[in-house]
Amino acid sequence: MAMENISNKPLSAIIVKVADRYWQRLNEVWPQRSEELSQQQSGELYRIMGLSDFIAEQLCRHPDWISPLFNGLLDNLERQSFDREVHELLEACASEDEVKLHLRRYRNRQMVRLAWRDFFGYVSLEDSLLDLSALSEALIIAGRDWLYTDMCKQLGTPCDSEGNPQPLLVLGMGKLGGRELNFSSDIDLIFTFPEHGETQGGRRSLANQQFFIRMGQRLVNLLHQVTVDGFVYRVDMRLRPYGESGPLVVSFSGLEDYYQEQGRDWERYAMVKARALGPWTAYSDELHSMLRPFVYRRYIDFSAIESLRKMKQLITQEVRRRQLTDNIKLGAGGIREVEFVIQSFQLIRGGREPSLRQQSLFAAIDTLYSLGQLEYLVVDELKQSYLLLRRVENLLQAIGDKQTQTLPDNGLDWYRLCHALGMASEAELRTHIESAMSKIHRHFKDTVGGNEQDDITDLWTQDLWNIQEDDHAQSLISEQAIEDPDLWPLLKQWRETIVKRSIGPRGRDTLDKLMPWLLREFTHLDSPSKAFAAVSKVLDQILTRTTYLELLYENPGARQQLVSLCQASPWIAEQLSKFPMLLDELIDPTQLYDTTSLDDYASELRQYLLRVPEEDMEQQMEVLRQFKLSQQLKIAAADVTGVLPVSEVSDHLTLLAEAVIDQVVTQAWLQITSRHGIPTHLEGGDMGFAVIGYGKAGGLELGYGSDLDLVFLHNYSRERCPEHSETDGARPIEIGHFYLKLAQRILHLFSTRTTSGELYEVDMRLRPSGSSGLLVSEIENFGLYQKEEAWTWEHQALVRARFMFGANDLSSRFSLIRSQVIEQERDKHTLAKEVREMRVKMREHLLKVDTGMFDLKQSEGGIADIEFIAQYLVLAYAHEHDELYTWSDNLRIFETLGELELLPLIDVQSLIQAYFFLRDESHRLALQHLPVQILDTKAEEHAHRVMDIYRRVLQ
Repeated sequence: MAMENISNKPLSAIIVKVADRYWQRLNEVWPQRSEELSQQQSGELYRIMGLSDFIAEQLCRHPDWISPLFNGLLDNLERQSFDREVHELLEACASEDEVKLHLRRYRNRQMVRLAWRDFFGYVSLEDSLLDLSALSEALIIAGRDWLYTDMCKQLGTPCDSEGNPQPLLVLGMGKLGGRELNFSSDIDLIFTFPEHGETQGGRRSLANQQFFIRMGQRLVNLLHQVTVDGFVYRVDMRLRPYGESGPLVVSFSGLEDYYQEQGRDWERYAMVKARALGPWTAYSDELHSMLRPFVYRRYIDFSAIESLRKMKQLITQEVRRRQLTDNIKLGAGGIREVEFVIQSFQLIRGGREPSLRQQSLFAAIDTLYSLGQLEYLVVDELKQSYLLLRRVENLLQAIGDKQTQTLPDNGLDWYRLCHALGMASEAELRTHIESAMSKIHRHFKDTVGGNEQDDITDLWTQDLWNIQEDDHAQSLISEQAIEDPDLWPLLKQWRETIVKRSIGPRGRDTLDKLMPWLLREFTHLDSPSKAFAAVSKVLDQILTRTTYLELLYENPGARQQLVSLCQASPWIAEQLSKFPMLLDELIDPTQLYDTTSLDDYASELRQYLLRVPEEDMEQQMEVLRQFKLSQQLKIAAADVTGVLPVSEVSDHLTLLAEAVIDQVVTQAWLQITSRHGIPTHLEGGDMGFAVIGYGKAGGLELGYGSDLDLVFLHNYSRERCPEHSETDGARPIEIGHFYLKLAQRILHLFSTRTTSGELYEVDMRLRPSGSSGLLVSEIENFGLYQKEEAWTWEHQALVRARFMFGANDLSSRFSLIRSQVIEQERDKHTLAKEVREMRVKMREHLLKVDTGMFDLKQSEGGIADIEFIAQYLVLAYAHEHDELYTWSDNLRIFETLGELELLPLIDVQSLIQAYFFLRDESHRLALQHLPVQILDTKAEEHAHRVMDIYRRVLQ
């Protein structure tokens, strides 16, 4: 792309106004300017201060930087010198604060230099991106090296079993790995080290992983923390194994095991650009050789196309949901689509073609041409379009050192862009950008694919949508052999209603194109009017959001699924009308009915959250809710159509909730520790915090719309850790108070209502002492309460309790406490009496049922009676049979009771059959949006059997 020198172009009045303001400030702090600079140099300085607020602010703070820039730094740049200069600067530093100061000032000074060169066209875009990447790499590695030396002095040197020192390797991901970093990008990193072992030469030995986790935490802080001089880079560590819930640093073997056993397609895509930063060593070679088989398959791998298509759909959804416009990175034909095109070829053919295994997009695109995989015209259009978008992105960010890919929303920044790019006006520049993006999108569709919609053909439903006369409409419907007298009145009434809505010309036009296609979907149904009534409620919610009308118009599959699911389930129809963003899930029916594997929910959620900046808490909360809603919709769709057996629905809903709990606790932890630091009694990334699920969550029996019964525990005790009393942050607080704040933050993240509603309703009343008890309990106090103070009904609840989040040591301790409590020897007669009395009290309080109807949970012989039978038998016999406290779900409890011959097999079968019948009915009624009641006669047989067993067991 040709670069234009703008030194002699006239400045617009709006830029002059900004330049004058900064010029006045500069003259106040640097009165000798006119003596030190020539007239030409002053003119260039004045111009750049009008073009970039970032450069102007920095130079007003540091006028001493200006003369060296004109004395060679602008003309000549050797990027290799960055590494040497930063290392020399840090050599003399005695403290971390000094290091932070030098890194930030060096970064800002060099960024001023690089932005200036870019604005004035002194350097090609490719060189500019290489310079930015080299600077970033130098700052990261110099910080790493200083910290390593400093920590080895304090703690000893980490060594393998043979005494060889072990280094910390930093994998640069994304554009940093590809040496194509943009001006104000954040940096994605993964930390790793070669071998486990211990430190040598310190006062006491420390495991290598602990050493490197501490070092990693300090390195992130060194780069990420905002001081008076700003930050070095925003650091994102979420691409590491297990994301934020995984350790900050893992060994080579840990990395290899993770990618071999659990690596996902999106992680393969991310790894294409992964590069070990800093001087190349034998360890760098080893690391890349180890990762290669995961990224590049030995065979030609066309499955990569489908994975990339899914990833692109996720991005498109994000653009639509966040209503991003003018986004040159994520929008159709944006920067990301070029990356997808090139990386799809790399993933497909890189296993067979070593020359494609490179991080740089520029190098990869040239290789694809030389291999004959892309024609010259495609390469030329992709490259030139990409260069334009990357240059615009770079200049956009260099204006204010802000991470943005959205075109300006103000005249000043448009003038600045046009000036730097040699364009006469915003309209001219927009034309060039739109042309580039349309070329990219065309090539993206050719390579990665996408659905297009045909124009409206001669559809009879088009006449129906436009007809005014009742007779004409009814005869048209009759001609199609549709016997539904309510369809036309319903359609006519809805059409008259929406005429009064302010939809806008684009929305009205899209609706007129959509409706004939949508109406066609109703014609083959038994009751088109009933289905239309449900679908019209969804349409009501999206009439003013044209993007969703366009989504339905452009995607036949989405229309079909909308109609069939709304007809099948009023609950799904309500979800779609409440949360229109769920329409995105209907686009691809194969994905819609392909429910996430039970062990994949956590990984899917991690990938989902990566699209949102780590520091954007509001958006993180919204995305958590969107993930839960979209996964719940997939489960319901598969359930209502019979793709997913009803017996598995609760498993999916429960493991979805577990994945959400994991992320909520992790986010709450990050928010509280960023303010107050980490409790000093903890080691190695442990939180010392646990979440226990009770009730349906504990018993793996969640339904649609279930709340979560949770109890929070922590492991801090003043008696056990007298030397640790506070957190280690800038605002330290007492450790017990820290865990209270953590619990409050978790509940806040769950209960806050965003545009996508509440995440889950959380019920904490089963904690020790109920609503009057502490929000979070120390685990030993929890054990003491359960053993000495808890009522029988609390022990019943403990039978259904299950460890859902936390470290292994807390899990083991909770399991031991639970087993000790459950296996206490109890008087069976007294126990039976207390269980019966609790059941009677519960029924009197909760049973509200119409005559002739059966409440699935509370009526005699319902789910509650089945649960009470299981809980009584576990508490009565666990002291003799320790197998009984292993499980928290009713199904496996009954199976175990049968195996131990504590319950006749015929009774076991009767209870399991009744339990499945009642749960299946409960799911079915939830999807139909009906009360959980059925006719007495329908439940009679099961209820009689359950009550017969209940009386024999408990009386």
